[in-house]
Amino acid sequence: MALEWVVLSYAAGAEAIMVLLLTIPGLDGLRKGLIAVTRNLLKPFMSVVPFCMFLLMDIYWKYETMPSCESDSCTPTEHLRHQKSIMKSQRNALLIGAALVFYWLLYSVTHLVVKIEQLNQRVERLKNKD
Repeated sequence: MALEWVVLSYAAGAEAIMVLLLTIPGLDGLRKGLIAVTRNLLKPFMSVVPFCMFLLMDIYWKYETMPSCESDSCTPTEHLRHQKSIMKSQRNALLIGAALVFYWLLYSVTHLVVKIEQLNQRVERLKNKD
């Protein structure tokens, strides 16, 4: 199961880096290449959404089937294991949320940057016409 979380964290990291590169001012020379790469990667990164839903269902299933350790019947070791499991589930849920938010941001920013480029090209054509 750890490999799934590593893949998701790498995907979220790549999305975050691409959003950062698209929004940093001063990279006008690289912007066209970044836009092309990002637009080509949006469809493969769309697979993050169902993958996140699968992992979220996995967390829910583990939470529902987890033995309860709230009474005095648990040993300190079992109680510690229970608390670690809850912390890992919460961390993984935050990772899922981050991956989904970064995908949405990447999609939105890419769409806006493409629109801005199209509008700039229109303005240039209108200036050249006059």
